[in-house]
Amino acid sequence: MTTNLVYVITVGVLIAAGVTMLLERSLTRVLMGVILFGNGVNLLILSGGRLGAPPIAGTDTGEPLADPLPQAMILTAIVITLGVSAFLLAMAYRSWQLVGHDEVRDDVEDRRIAGLAARDQGLDSGDGDTPGDRAATGRAGGAAGNGGGAAGAP
Repeated sequence: MTTNLVYVITVGVLIAAGVTMLLERSLTRVLMGVILFGNGVNLLILSGGRLGAPPIAGTDTGEPLADPLPQAMILTAIVITLGVSAFLLAMAYRSWQLVGHDEVRDDVEDRRIAGLAARDQGLDSGDGDTPGDRAATGRAGGAAGNGGGAAGAP
């Protein structure tokens, strides 16, 4: 079976645009990204199917039958995409009612925990947290520290 080049290009454009929009902070753009990505995947599944006569029992035309599995998978994917889209639309609408915009903000607690993890691993070099500082404050060394010895050991 040969795949049409237009299908391949269209699938690539739809999936690329969908992924790009999924990475945005606005819930409306995320919703459009889910829809584009879903349509791209549906077209990809469709291009994997086989052309032929309708797969209906009792109708024998002599030509090969079409594969019904991609059609069933696409119908299932349409229902799932519709459910996810309805959920995202409800979230965007509720966010618009509460805050006045649908942009997802950073979680302050996540940033604090990420900063603590980076500091403990010695990745945050801007705050003077060196292995010597760790030993002076009684903390055990990290990746570049004193090898995990006792607290306060040189």
